[in-house]
Amino acid sequence: MMRRNVKFNHRGSSAPEGRRPSISEISEGASEPGNPAKYGSSGKAEVGKEETEDPPVSEYEKKKQTFITRTIWTLVMIAVFFVAMFSGHIYIIGIVTAIQVVSFKEVIAIANVPSRAKNLRFTRALNWYFLGTTMYFLYGESVIYYFKHIVLVDRVLLPFATHHRFISFMLYVMGFVFFVGSLQKGHYRFQFTQFAWTHMALYLIVVQAHFIMNNIFEGMIWVFLPASLVITNDIFAYICGITFGRTQLIKLSPKKTVEGFVGAW
Repeated sequence: MMRRNVKFNHRGSSAPEGRRPSISEISEGASEPGNPAKYGSSGKAEVGKEETEDPPVSEYEKKKQTFITRTIWTLVMIAVFFVAMFSGHIYIIGIVTAIQVVSFKEVIAIANVPSRAKNLRFTRALNWYFLGTTMYFLYGESVIYYFKHIVLVDRVLLPFATHHRFISFMLYVMGFVFFVGSLQKGHYRFQFTQFAWTHMALYLIVVQAHFIMNNIFEGMIWVFLPASLVITNDIFAYICGITFGRTQLIKLSPKKTVEGFVGAW
């Protein structure tokens, strides 16, 4: 037998073209730096992504951005306040009434969450009923006092003005009777707690709004002066706090400082 001319190619880096690379060559090529087999086809994209990432924002830049945002919105709200002041009494009364209703809604919403969980009926309706009754009584008192020369001579308004407090009392009694009728066994304590919560909200929100209404009727200066004091107090508290603030005032609000509290005065 004659031996066939069989040639064995030696392994090396200079392998001829057309030959399938061995496993060792693939592993060596993959270990070379910059080889696409190691990083994948998206290697350049990943490197570019890392290079385009924004650098971390410093604390100074955060405070600066917050200061600019608050300054812009402060100027906007002050402008709206002066526009409302120069628009007249009716617009101020409308704004105060809207703020009062929204504030009452937010406070009552806190107590309505467990009421829905307990499936208690008429809780929300009673809250709004007592709000309307309280506003009728308090605003009616102001209207009768400041516009008696109109109310007491009108045939339609005269009975409402004469019996205003009796009507308000009867409206409240009707609401209380309806509340008693809505009591459910096993939830008495919770429902009376809700009843007390509603009355505290009425006292803290509607009664204060009633005093503001009286100030509006007495003269716009009695609206402008307290509002200006509150605006100035808040502005200087923020400026002094962000500039000199070092000592925390209370744990409930970590950003409030003693320096800002003193600067507000």
